[in-house]
Amino acid sequence: MNRIKSFALIGLLITLIYSCGSTAPIISTPIEQVDNIPLKVQPLTDAQEKVWSHLDLIQDTIPGMSVEKAYADIIKNRKGSDVIVAVVDSGIDIDHEDLQGHIWVNKDEIPNNGVDDDKNGYVDDVNGWNFLGDTYDEQLEYVRILAKGDTSNPDYQKAEKEYNEEYQKYANLRSNYNQIETQVKKADDIIANYLDTKEYTKEAVDTIQANNEDLARAVNVIKYVYSFDMDSPQAFLDELNSELVQINDRLDYNLNKDFKGRKNGDDPDDFSKKYYGNNNVRPSEKDEKHGTHVAGIIAASRNNGLGVNGVANNVKIMAVRTVPNGDEYDKDVALAIRYAVDNGASIINSSFGKYYSPHSDWVRDAIAYAGKHDVLIVNAAGNEAENLDEKSVYPNDAIGVGPEVSKTFLTVGSIGSTYGSKMVSSFSNYGKVNVDIFAPGGNIYSTIPFSDYEFLSGTSMASPSTAGVAALIRSYFPKLSAAQVKQVIMDSGLPINTKVIVGGDTSNIKPFSDLSRSGKIVNAYNALILASKVK
Repeated sequence: MNRIKSFALIGLLITLIYSCGSTAPIISTPIEQVDNIPLKVQPLTDAQEKVWSHLDLIQDTIPGMSVEKAYADIIKNRKGSDVIVAVVDSGIDIDHEDLQGHIWVNKDEIPNNGVDDDKNGYVDDVNGWNFLGDTYDEQLEYVRILAKGDTSNPDYQKAEKEYNEEYQKYANLRSNYNQIETQVKKADDIIANYLDTKEYTKEAVDTIQANNEDLARAVNVIKYVYSFDMDSPQAFLDELNSELVQINDRLDYNLNKDFKGRKNGDDPDDFSKKYYGNNNVRPSEKDEKHGTHVAGIIAASRNNGLGVNGVANNVKIMAVRTVPNGDEYDKDVALAIRYAVDNGASIINSSFGKYYSPHSDWVRDAIAYAGKHDVLIVNAAGNEAENLDEKSVYPNDAIGVGPEVSKTFLTVGSIGSTYGSKMVSSFSNYGKVNVDIFAPGGNIYSTIPFSDYEFLSGTSMASPSTAGVAALIRSYFPKLSAAQVKQVIMDSGLPINTKVIVGGDTSNIKPFSDLSRSGKIVNAYNALILASKVK
C-alpha cells in the first residue's frame, strides 16, 4: 500500500487558526492535552450514550469526533454546498422521518413512467438503484465456491474447512438453544403453576421452598434466567428466539449449499450484462435495517427534535441496495460503485465485507474508476478482530500490502466510548498498512426502518461516521479533491499514544499507533481547520 507523505501536522504541536467571521482564533486540539486526558470513571448517561460519537475528548473525556464543537465554533450559520453520498448497503427506508429532505433525487428521471429518461441504463432510478432485485437471503461466498463443486479453485480446500467448522458450530448452537428454550418453558410452567400466576417476580421465586425434584430444578433454571438481568422468563425467551432466528438464517440460507438466493435474473459471473435489478431501494424485510442505520449516522436531520443528529448537514443520500442477508456479489459491488460515480456521488460509503472474493479485480477496477473521477470511498475495516496486513478482506484497494489502485479509498476501524486501554472495539479489524484510521463504531444510536431508532455496533458504524466528516469537508471546502479530503481526515485526527487491548484479548496489548497508518481517531473539528489551510 502506498504511503502518502502527511502534512506537517503529524507528530507536531501546531496551532491552526481559522477565521469564520469572528476575531477570536480557533485552535486545534493540542496533542499534549490528548495525552493527559483523565480516564472517565462515570458511566455514560442515557443522553450521552445516544450522542457520544459527536462529543469532544477534551471537554467530555469521551473519544467522540468533536462534531458538536465543530458546528458551534466553526460551521455556525455558514452555508455549505450539497454533497451526494452513496450508501452502498442493504435497503434504506427513504421515508424515515429523520431522513426527509436528505434523500437524493435524480432530477433527470421522471418518476415511475417506465422510461429510462436520463439514458443511464437504469429505468426510473429516482433515488438510486437496487442491484439485488427481490433478493434478500444469500449464501456466504465460500459456500458458493463449494456449491459450484470446482475443486480446482485455489480457495476450495480452505472454503471446505471453514464451511465444516462453521456449519458444525451453528448446528450445535441451534441444538443447544432449542434445548434451553424447552427447559425454560417447562420451568416457567412449573413455577407459574406453583405460584398460581404467570406474572411472578424474581423475589417470589427466591421464597420457594422446593418439596420435589421437578420444582427444585425449575427454581434453579428460572434463577439462572434472572441472572442475565432479565425482567421475566418471557423476556429471556424473546431474546433467545431472536438469536435463534439468526442461527437459523445462518444454517438455512448463508451456509446452505443448495440454497438459490439470487432473484434478479442475472448471472453474477458474467460482467458483460450490467443492467438488472429494479428501482426499489427500500428494505424488503422487516429486519433489513443496516442501510437505514448507516444513512442516519451520515445524514439524519440535525436539531429537528427527532431521534438523532447526522454528522453532516448538507447531504443527499443516494441509496444503492447491494448487500443481502449473506455475502454480497462482487459484480453487484463493482457496478454499484460505478453507478454511484456516474450519477454524481462524491463520497461512497461501503459498510460491508467478506474474506473470499472470486472477482475482486472487478471491484478494484471500480475503486480505481472512483479515484479517477474524484470520488472518495469510505470503507469499513471489518468485525473479526483480524490484522488486515496478514489477512485480506474485500473490498480492498490493494493485493495484500502491495500498491494501492487508488488514493481515494479510506479504511476505518472502530473505537468505543471509553477512552484508554479499552478504547478499541473488541471486534474491530486493524492493520498498520491496510487500515487508515479509527472512528466511533461501538454502540451507535441511529435510524432504522419504520421511523424508529436503535443502537448498533460495528466498523459498519465507524465508516459512515467518517463519511459524515468527509461530507462536511466536501460541503464547506468543495475545491478539495477526494485524495486531499482523505489526507485531511488522516492528518487531522487525534493521535493516541496509549497502549490498547486488541480483539478484546487482555493478553494482546499493542500501541494504538500500530493499529492503523495514521495512528489516530477521526476528529471533525480539527479536520475542518486543516481543510481550510490546504491549497
